[in-house]
Amino acid sequence: MNYEELEIGKKYQIHGYKHNKKIHRTWDEAVLLEIHDDYLIFGNSKTKVTESDGRIWYTKEPAVLYFFKDNWFNIIGQLKENGIYYYCNIASPYIIEEGTIKYIDYDLDLRVFPDGSFKVLDRGEYKYHKKIMNYSDALDRIIKDELSNLIEMVRKKELAFTPGVIKEYNKIYNKFRK
Repeated sequence: MNYEELEIGKKYQIHGYKHNKKIHRTWDEAVLLEIHDDYLIFGNSKTKVTESDGRIWYTKEPAVLYFFKDNWFNIIGQLKENGIYYYCNIASPYIIEEGTIKYIDYDLDLRVFPDGSFKVLDRGEYKYHKKIMNYSDALDRIIKDELSNLIEMVRKKELAFTPGVIKEYNKIYNKFRK
């Protein structure tokens, strides 16, 4: 599927893989809200998620998702009762195949709290997978640089981290749900 074939309001699946090309996690749907040259914005809520081991669960709250064409991360803004939380995956830029947004998850995650504080998660998992899946030194550098870029975006309150933007996109998403 070409970038030009994307359709606002259409539902897409999301597939996250690991470096060894094995499926890690899938989301049943995300509605495309906006198309930019460098990224796509989606919305979803109470979406079915399937883990690689077959376990199934559903997201608990509405979310706005950013997938990037060139950056090695994606951003999920979660609208919880007590504020906006962000779960950011360090991951390859997305590709689109057969109506599915696909990326490779590189273990490290950044959790951002409503007050703007943040925490890097899963350093042990990253170290383990780097060794067993033979991440190259060049890939390791990209991942670390992109984590730094993502943290800088949080600090500057850019893009998804701009106050109010997640709520605005959630309003757009809700219009498509009706």
